[in-house]
Amino acid sequence: MKKTFVFNPPGKHPERHLEAIKHELRRYLRRENRRELPEGVDYWDFDCRIGESPETAEEIHPSEIIKRVDAAAKSGQSAFYIEILSKPVTRPKKPENTEG
Repeated sequence: MKKTFVFNPPGKHPERHLEAIKHELRRYLRRENRRELPEGVDYWDFDCRIGESPETAEEIHPSEIIKRVDAAAKSGQSAFYIEILSKPVTRPKKPENTEG
């Protein structure tokens, strides 16, 4: 997902629209996590970026998405850009215990 969200679209209540944006982001993450994993892959990970524009977006952890959206809304920005890209990840193998 690469998208620019506007906080105050005409004809919409700003607080309800903010909640709708957060709902859309959560729904996207849940949908991506439900996708079938390729063979030999353990889970889906996400590369996330957020900022005022694509050029100024900075990398964040997926757990920080909602906090950053709230912060952007409180700071008075008119819009924000978000990029969420899923990638398959394999967990590293645990080293075997070689006690003896």
